[in-house]
Amino acid sequence: AGQMGSGHEHTRNFNEMIPTIRAVSRSRATIPLLSRAFSSSSTPSVAHGVRKLGVIGAGQMGMGIAHVAAQVAKLEVVVLDADKAKLDKSLSFMDSILAKNVQKGKMTEAERAETKARITPATDINKFDSVDFVIEAVSENPSLKQSLFKQLSTITPASTILATNTSSIGITLIGASSTRPEKVIGMHFMNPVPVMTLVEIIPSLATNDETLQRTLALAKAMGKTTTMSKDMPGFIANRLLMPYLNEACQALLEGLGTKEDIDATMKLGCNMPMGPLTLADFIGLDTCLAIMRVLHTELGDSKYRPSPLLVKYVEAGWLGKKTGRGFYTY
Repeated sequence: AGQMGSGHEHTRNFNEMIPTIRAVSRSRATIPLLSRAFSSSSTPSVAHGVRKLGVIGAGQMGMGIAHVAAQVAKLEVVVLDADKAKLDKSLSFMDSILAKNVQKGKMTEAERAETKARITPATDINKFDSVDFVIEAVSENPSLKQSLFKQLSTITPASTILATNTSSIGITLIGASSTRPEKVIGMHFMNPVPVMTLVEIIPSLATNDETLQRTLALAKAMGKTTTMSKDMPGFIANRLLMPYLNEACQALLEGLGTKEDIDATMKLGCNMPMGPLTLADFIGLDTCLAIMRVLHTELGDSKYRPSPLLVKYVEAGWLGKKTGRGFYTY
């Protein structure tokens, strides 16, 4: 009788939850609100104090960060990349986005010109000798990041905060390469940066509170909502997202369904904005593999083992949308 009563109680409670469940499934707009409520990190206690921002890497992430910093936060930005041709191409692409925003009435021609004027391209890291804050956005290579942070410690002013946009590599590990680990922090933007509102903030073991508060303030000035993660492999976003994408790869390998059926099932059955294999293509299969390898190596659990199919696609150079071929052809 006690179990029966408990069952009725659970049924009543579940029925009371149905309107809430339906409301959530109708609107993905609730998701950022849940993130905001989860984290107290959305209220910085100090100003960011940034006049000039340095961004390392002129790829999609780096240029997206520079774009938002210049347009929304109205900061002077120096974008560094060793490849001058890549810099020029990325700046041209950003200008085309700004031009479309003018055509759509989202900004004026004067605002477009002002945004462009705030961004200075550079191929020499010594141009960072007067920046107040650095955001590194190079590829997920621990050695490369450690080398950069070692250099930045000697080139930038002692007060400069050094942030990394890594999506999986430990902030404590990167910070240990610097002579000022207390000023090193993770600032994980989502792609595409001008569209996605979230930034994961990841303090290391050594990060001090001033660095954290100034980083939160900068993210807010850039129009972003923040959540905070411990310095653990994958942080929150990729600890949850990448195993999901990896499992979709494994399901395709095992013949559980076609790529179209796997993607359609998750879109139409689970209300995902896009299927997992399409999303993996957009992120880049090499990036997905790199993150899965970090999770597998650092956490040691077999559930993070990269799917052999994902490995083979990367070996073939089929990296997704950016190469014209991944699980789909573009």
